[in-house]
Amino acid sequence: MMIRKFRTVAAVAACFAVAATGLTACDDDGFATKQPDTFSGARKFTIEKKTVNVSCSGKRKGDAPIVVLLPGLGDGLDKMAAFQKTLSEKNRVCSYDRLGEGASSKPDAPQSFASTGKILTGVIDEVAGDAPVVLAGHSMGGLIAARYAPDHKDHVKGLVLMDATPSTMLADLKSAIPASAKGPAAQLRAQNLAVFGGENPERIATPDGKVQSAGNIPVEVIKHGKPYLAAVPGVGPRLEAAWTAGERKWLGLSGSSRFTVAGKSGHYIYQEQPEVAVRAVERVAAQAAS
Repeated sequence: MMIRKFRTVAAVAACFAVAATGLTACDDDGFATKQPDTFSGARKFTIEKKTVNVSCSGKRKGDAPIVVLLPGLGDGLDKMAAFQKTLSEKNRVCSYDRLGEGASSKPDAPQSFASTGKILTGVIDEVAGDAPVVLAGHSMGGLIAARYAPDHKDHVKGLVLMDATPSTMLADLKSAIPASAKGPAAQLRAQNLAVFGGENPERIATPDGKVQSAGNIPVEVIKHGKPYLAAVPGVGPRLEAAWTAGERKWLGLSGSSRFTVAGKSGHYIYQEQPEVAVRAVERVAAQAAS
């Protein structure tokens, strides 16, 4: 998630059996090995007793990782359809609607990074099985991917963060816009504190936290180049500076991180400068496969 848009001031997942969780098979030692579902198009899975809408396209080549896309807060997988189509020319790519978004079930209780992570694990089990994955997340999707990767090093072998919500967004927001603020800035502060507290379609609260290490996996961090946050009267420059600092903190995820600025893009980098986002995903996928 990012600073949300407000009116006039600024642009804000038994052997040889098909079970509900997918296909399993036995390897030579008799152990069950998860096999990915190789469907194309959209399909609904039952994960954690909820319906999760998943879309996959493209073919996996050799030992290449499966790319899993995570849209931002308020966005369904359809928002990334064109981006997914382009990526699937060279990769197996899947995306999904988190609970509360698109065609997936609505959450029946407040969510956390842990609970939304269980859905992501379920999606990965279905579409990748034991294959490695690269997570490419935008905004809140990037924050979720970055929080997930350090605890799932067995599966996640690369990350692309597209203007990902910073790990210290709450503190940054409070610092940039004091409680004494008036007018549009005060409105923006109140709206975003509510959203970060769980007042959003996914009912997910996103507390601040430290950036944890995901090992030495390839990580690409892409920040917007158009300073749209600067449009907030009085506090815009502070918001832009805090966002930039927050993006750079994501470099701490790995000893193999790269920082890029999409100079002609606002928040939706994969739509406004898709070539920048595509190249980043392809680089990370290639490095993860090597």
